[in-house]
Amino acid sequence: MNQDKRNELEKKIKEEYSNTMGIVIMKNNELQYEQYFQGCTDQSCVHVYSVTKSIISLLIGIAIDKGYIQSVHQKVLDFFPEYQIKRNQKSIKELTLEHLLTMTTPYQYKDSPLSYIKYFMSKDHLKHTLKLLGGKDSIGEFRYTPIIGPDILSGILVKVSEQSVYDFANENLFKPLGITVAKNLLFHSAKGQTAFNSSTTISGWAVDDQGLNTAAWGLSLTAMDMAKIGQLYLNNGKWDNQQIVSSQWIQESHQEHSLWTENQLKYGYLWWMIDEQSRAAMGDGGNVIYINYEKQLVISIASLFVENAKDRIVFIKNDIEPLFNL
Repeated sequence: MNQDKRNELEKKIKEEYSNTMGIVIMKNNELQYEQYFQGCTDQSCVHVYSVTKSIISLLIGIAIDKGYIQSVHQKVLDFFPEYQIKRNQKSIKELTLEHLLTMTTPYQYKDSPLSYIKYFMSKDHLKHTLKLLGGKDSIGEFRYTPIIGPDILSGILVKVSEQSVYDFANENLFKPLGITVAKNLLFHSAKGQTAFNSSTTISGWAVDDQGLNTAAWGLSLTAMDMAKIGQLYLNNGKWDNQQIVSSQWIQESHQEHSLWTENQLKYGYLWWMIDEQSRAAMGDGGNVIYINYEKQLVISIASLFVENAKDRIVFIKNDIEPLFNL
């Protein structure tokens, strides 16, 4: 990228995407661009919100590779034999891991502030979520659940690995990739969680009172950490000649498995299908891991939360990708 193009790009970031903390761009396994804003550095980390979901998907793939999970077709309740289903939950006997991974699981709650308050006030996110399974929607019908739901996947990882999600991720993903997530984070108040959401220095992964790591939100990463995850997918699960996750899982999780009809958005295994060649993990506020397989391009954008953040995929497609067409 020549200096004029670089200046033009950074001018646009400061004027139109001013909550951006850092951007890393890699092409053909080589670093092409790395820049930080708002006084941030390569050590600055942010809460990446729903990008956490895509990390959980990756961890599920690793657990399958290790034989801890038979397949995505295994029944969810197989992992929780102690759970007593309610009268209105009979249909959930047919729920599989794949339904959780593709957002095609029905839940008995409305997307409302009260529902989320109850979730955050619960001391056991897994138990709270299991009780909400079922409802009027059919199994297999897409329903995007931004916060309540994916924690069941965390519960499954704990059951099969006999480790915390944090320890399993550190051993099998973070350490091999040189990613540092400092500690588990238990929030004792809304004030503490709000501070985390606006911080660039708190490294960790949120947990509930039982020590269960959140699956839909709650992980903090640097822009380079996110780029490493993208590069891992681009390299079919390999990092420094080590197979971190199978190429089969990479391919399966980046295929279309469901469709958010209302928004015409295709979904894989907790990853978004942007177009034929591009995939993305997307988190609130403008946090993105973007992968273009055809162009061998990875773009990560770390952002501090603002409401109604401008669409980073539009920004990537219109202003960043064209700079790397050669």
